[in-house]
Amino acid sequence: MSASQRTTRSAGLTISLWVALWMALAAGFTPIAFADELPARIDALIASVAKDSPLGTSSDDATFVRRVYLDLAGRIPSWQEATAFLDNKEANKRTQLIDTLLAGSEYPRRMQDLFHAMLMERRGDSPEWTKFLQTSFEANKPWDQLVREILDPDPNNEAIRGAAFFHTKRLEKVGQQETDYPGLTRDVGRLFLGMDLQCAQCHNHLFIESYKQVDFQGLYTVYQNTFIRNDLKFPAIGEKVLTKKADFSSVFDKVALTTGPRVPGGKEIEIPTFEKNEEYLVPPDKKTNFSGTPRFRPMQFLATELPISGNKAFANNIANRLWFVMMGRGLVNPLDQQHAANRPSHPELLDLLSQEIVAQKFDMKSMLRQLALTETYQRATLLPAGTEPPKPETYRIANEKRLSAEQLMTSVLVATGSRDKPREVEMEKFRAAFVKAFGNVPQDPEVEFSPSLKSSLFVLNDPLVLDCLVPQPGNLVERLLKTTDSGALADELYLSILTRKPTDEERAAVVEYLTKNAERRPAAVTNLSWALLASTEFCLNH
Repeated sequence: MSASQRTTRSAGLTISLWVALWMALAAGFTPIAFADELPARIDALIASVAKDSPLGTSSDDATFVRRVYLDLAGRIPSWQEATAFLDNKEANKRTQLIDTLLAGSEYPRRMQDLFHAMLMERRGDSPEWTKFLQTSFEANKPWDQLVREILDPDPNNEAIRGAAFFHTKRLEKVGQQETDYPGLTRDVGRLFLGMDLQCAQCHNHLFIESYKQVDFQGLYTVYQNTFIRNDLKFPAIGEKVLTKKADFSSVFDKVALTTGPRVPGGKEIEIPTFEKNEEYLVPPDKKTNFSGTPRFRPMQFLATELPISGNKAFANNIANRLWFVMMGRGLVNPLDQQHAANRPSHPELLDLLSQEIVAQKFDMKSMLRQLALTETYQRATLLPAGTEPPKPETYRIANEKRLSAEQLMTSVLVATGSRDKPREVEMEKFRAAFVKAFGNVPQDPEVEFSPSLKSSLFVLNDPLVLDCLVPQPGNLVERLLKTTDSGALADELYLSILTRKPTDEERAAVVEYLTKNAERRPAAVTNLSWALLASTEFCLNH
């Protein structure tokens, strides 16, 4: 579809939607946001920036079904699921599949894995935290509510108390080091506002005008009196009474300054004063080792004032991160560098997404659905031969994305027909092995594909992977060994692992290899299966 056609389509939709709005108002209905118009508006903005540069064609069905399963279910489709989709002749089958996956039981687990890696950055695991994320996505909890519960976790609410792990893990002391309050402060700004204020701790940022020292110090003030509670058996945070502002000064001019708690870019809140012995809402109890609950809690202030619709940085951050999840690159890149000197690749588009997610009351599932429906998301990863490859920030073609350790683990199980395998071993052991091999080092955001020697050796030698390729009832290798037609075997092999049929050249190579190794066919089939699992194509979402 050309840019002019796309613009005409968008205009036609707009007229129709305004007619629908007029009719709804006449009938006495409450107007709602027309989210279904959003994909066309997104595509129009991408096309307007591309101007006369060519856009990629729509991906073929095999590419799309693999991509959308990975993004919304956290795994590749089984060969049966892929076959069913490829054989489906309905015109709206892509929309149907998107809706089916979003309504499915695997979507919450995919989001739990995704946001665990995003928010904890491989620092560790906690059953309480996992439960919090899982139940939050099962309930389609709005992003602002989820963040409020993280910023001010309630130890008395069993359903959400695990949210405290975000803080407790970061407040753990390592050896003789001091508690990393600055690191916690930095991460709150990075992950919830898209602002890395680390270099503004001791002075105004030297290169980013909008990152002020008072922003870091005001956020730091929220956390300087926090501690890990040791009177409970689950993650929980306590707060000491805050009675005065924090003192700070720039290392350059040494001018004495103060600030109370504040959201970066927002206003400072006054610290209330209380009569002696009235500072606590619930006083400390030495018998139970309970530290008490102050009447004024900076964490409560932060949770009330940061994740709100009026905080543009908060809305921009989640809009940008959801775009990154689906499109492989943030409109603002890096994700935690939102400032005037690092403009979005498509400023109008980021504004649109930010406004829409606020209008949709921070409904992440709704936003992911709209992004998946765009032509931008559904494009192929290549332009016609002879065309100069576009830069990734243009989104003229689909960007390749790394698979997380969790996506790889589940996809290996699906591809090899071993989805029930973890029932025979400890699932956490299986998951831990993949995270160790494919996850980034702790505190390193997982944003780009980064192959390593340890991941290659894992696929090559680890018994967990190799055991999936041992012929067992119903698994891939056992099914293939029952197939006498080598051409048909090649088709099922490629469809099972790479979610596509082999090219004629690939099919011929498989047939030739099996013919040469007819006397050792089981080993040959296993080798072929392993080779595709170890391929770069399998390890990328393309």
